[in-house]
Amino acid sequence: MIERLERDFYRRDTVLVAGELLGMGLVRLDEGERIAGVIIETEAYRGEEDLACHARAGLTPRTAVMYGPAGHAYVYFNYGMHWLFNIVTEVDGVPGAVLIRGIAATQGLEKISQRRVNRARSEWTNGPAKLCQALGIDKKFNGLDLCAPESAIFIEKRPLISDSCVTSGPRVGLKNVPEPWKSMPWRFKLETTP
Repeated sequence: MIERLERDFYRRDTVLVAGELLGMGLVRLDEGERIAGVIIETEAYRGEEDLACHARAGLTPRTAVMYGPAGHAYVYFNYGMHWLFNIVTEVDGVPGAVLIRGIAATQGLEKISQRRVNRARSEWTNGPAKLCQALGIDKKFNGLDLCAPESAIFIEKRPLISDSCVTSGPRVGLKNVPEPWKSMPWRFKLETTP
């Protein structure tokens, strides 16, 4: 039986959630087909004070979904080229989200290979834009409730990963972000796939 993560999992500190999402299953239901993978890399973005977080600008039409409720998708267009998939965290009114940076694909491999044509399997979902392309995630999923029983995207509960299998370091691509935010060790990576 599929057990989806419930809202209480997400309604916690963003950095904690980012680490604990490693090893969980990201599932996308696409016309009855299950496309899925194990989450292997995440990044935490927390609060208006985090100068790497979109919420640094405060509550805007773009960031509104980040202010809650937790367990919703925050999907945005990056560099005018790529969709990126995040999961909203924290209590209502406190902006936070976890960027899903990578998964190890386990199901729906034929559909993924069609969407990531002429790419080696190791390059299918090893980046946030790549996984959105592989799973067919775009703007229409922004604000989607991942906890709703009918949701086309959700996180499947799996056993928590041992800290010994996880590394952390600075988030990627923060060229113009000042310290200490540029070096916060809020990127988490699963070194061995369960």
